[in-house]
Amino acid sequence: MTILPLLQAAGNFSREYTGAWGMLGAGIGAGLATIGAGIGIGRLAGQAMDGMARQPEMAARIQTGAIIFAALIEGVALFAVVIAFLIQGKF
Repeated sequence: MTILPLLQAAGNFSREYTGAWGMLGAGIGAGLATIGAGIGIGRLAGQAMDGMARQPEMAARIQTGAIIFAALIEGVALFAVVIAFLIQGKF
């Protein structure tokens, strides 16, 4: 019967720190979304520059496509950061 108070204390410990784990998850999620978007846009720009250097006559079409894809990547990253902040706001 001496284990019952220990189990109750462990249950209270996890209940008190649930918000801290949620905040940690939100911070890590926002950071990973930002890093992922930076890497994605960097690779996109590099490949677009390579394509324009190889075929200068297609530079306008490549640049237009790169700008559109960069905007889509940025939108996904913004959505992920907003979701992370909403999770943070719950706690």
